[in-house]
Amino acid sequence: QVQLVESGGGLVQPGGSLRLSCAASGSVFSIGAMAWYRQAPGKERELVATITSAGSTKYADSVKGRFTISSDNGQNTVYLQMNSLSPEDTAVYYCNVVGLTKTTGIFNSWGQGTQVTVSS
Repeated sequence: QVQLVESGGGLVQPGGSLRLSCAASGSVFSIGAMAWYRQAPGKERELVATITSAGSTKYADSVKGRFTISSDNGQNTVYLQMNSLSPEDTAVYYCNVVGLTKTTGIFNSWGQGTQVTVSS
């Protein structure tokens, strides 16, 4: 009942920045938490950052100090600002949102994934 649409991925040179967006639409009543995951070739999916509806954030050690997760509760949107990017950040990035729908109860939705490639 809730769909997530991601945008903002692309090709960037080492040291550059990108800003990912993920917008939730559909029967959203409230959101409990949002998160970003990533999956690099040959590796398992990794939790990158989370943010709760109260604004509490957590980050993977590999991105602390470089990435910032934020949200716009009015727009049901989560962002990931990525700075000082390196080739190790190359991956498909997925957003995840959990919350309550207007009719059916709990939802746990995933975005389609957006490719981030860091290369010179």
